[in-house]
Amino acid sequence: MRPPLDLSLYLVTDTRLCGDRGVAATVAAAVRGGVTAVQLRDPGADARALFSLGRAIQGELHGTGVPLIVNDRLDVAVWLGADGVHLGQRDVSPEVARRLLGPDAYVGLSVSRAEQLAGVTDAVDHLGVGPVFPQTTKPDADEPIGLDGLARIVRESPLPCVAIGGIGVAEVAGVMGSGAAGVAVVSAVCGRPDPEAAARSLVHVLRQEASA
Repeated sequence: MRPPLDLSLYLVTDTRLCGDRGVAATVAAAVRGGVTAVQLRDPGADARALFSLGRAIQGELHGTGVPLIVNDRLDVAVWLGADGVHLGQRDVSPEVARRLLGPDAYVGLSVSRAEQLAGVTDAVDHLGVGPVFPQTTKPDADEPIGLDGLARIVRESPLPCVAIGGIGVAEVAGVMGSGAAGVAVVSAVCGRPDPEAAARSLVHVLRQEASA
């Protein structure tokens, strides 16, 4: 069995924000800066384009020990032989994902309300909780739950939680104070001129919080 996923600094890709640098190069830089997990997310890409992008990212991640998780698209995760999949509440069930990806895969599930915890099964490894703060990278996201909402879900969850939504360096301390296992970021890395330096800044604050 694989060890639990290191959720401390979880990068979710955004093709538009990565711009001319490209997603794969952005991922490579972010991993050098300390990113511990990468989620491939591009809802506008078709299966062929997403598969090609996933292959390029896998090339950059080879030998780093950093896993690649595919957002929503279980079919692409299977084709890539990815390390796991992250599912929304309206996606294919985690049980199906577990059956197709196997016992060693990482299966994450998005949660935005404490009531959704009742539907979490042992097919899921960890939860993505949010959006915590207002954000602009996912137009169809639920309303922000704030730190109080995050803390409630973390407190009631049987699984480790990674917080997502509007999180940058300034928000890390409050998020980690809620008991979250880590932070998931998009624009705080993908939207920066130097993704490696941006990741290092986040890691610095995360280490400060861990030692406090």
